Amino acid sequence: MDSSLYNHTSPQDVWYVLTGIPGLEDLHTWISIPICSMYIVAVVGNLFLLFLIITERSLHEPMYLFLSMLALADILLSTATAPKMLAIFWFHSTDISFGSCVAQMFFIHFIFVAESAILLAMAFDRYVAICYPLRYTTVLTSSVIGKIGIAAMVRSFFICCPFIFLVYRLLYCGKNIIPHSYCEHMGIARLACDNINVNIIYGLTVALLSTGMDIVFIIMSYIMILCTVFQIPSWAARFKALNTCGSHICVILMFYTPAFFSFFAHRFGGKTIPRHIHILVANLYVVVPPMLNPIIYGVKTKQIQEQVVLLFSSMSTCC
Repeated sequence: MDSSLYNHTSPQDVWYVLTGIPGLEDLHTWISIPICSMYIVAVVGNLFLLFLIITERSLHEPMYLFLSMLALADILLSTATAPKMLAIFWFHSTDISFGSCVAQMFFIHFIFVAESAILLAMAFDRYVAICYPLRYTTVLTSSVIGKIGIAAMVRSFFICCPFIFLVYRLLYCGKNIIPHSYCEHMGIARLACDNINVNIIYGLTVALLSTGMDIVFIIMSYIMILCTVFQIPSWAARFKALNTCGSHICVILMFYTPAFFSFFAHRFGGKTIPRHIHILVANLYVVVPPMLNPIIYGVKTKQIQEQVVLLFSSMSTCC
């Protein structure tokens, strides 16, 4: 067939094949069991956390309102990826249209960038609470929190929209095998027979200037928090102040560590890191942090523990 026909393949006519985890196809059924279990726990746990924060007025504080945003983002991130992933593992439903693939790509990147902004907002919340406790309620009003949430969504939208145009502008030559369990920007771009330098540069720019700057500001917030905490004379007061940050630090580490491992492994570690390792890490990334976030906050946050006990005790009384 004439290669010129391939060079002008319309993106709308392309159907991709998601292979799952390359090299581990025989283990897909076994891998699906923990992934399905973690997805169910993630959705149920975050829905319960959202329900608790919405219904309990004592939890209508800035910290918990930001936590509700994080819970919603976790539900959306895992739901944008896990169902298709499980369909591949269980039913060998590997086909996906170009439009559906691009939509999944957009939502994954959109939710990731938005969640990064939410984690930055939570760091700012801890900074104000510890460094300026008397101004906490006047600085972080409901109106301000709402504006921060909207700003996170708007920023994420404008950052991730170019990804759609960047993959639609490319010429595709008939290659349609994506060695992954879900669609992401560079996975689609690498199938083009076009120059993808713009895609690579924009992807790196987004990672370094948006998510990277979020990390820088989070670190700066915690440096200022530590400076304030170590000026407190009482060790008990220091421990109490730092304990309020413990959950947030755990969530930050779980969110950014596997994300950046997958990001850099996909771009620079192709020859040194086995493909199935970074695909497996990428799969776990979309279910493990969403599963653990409500557990971490439930275990380490006294107010949430109290409300959970109160809710279940009232339910048992009614029964």
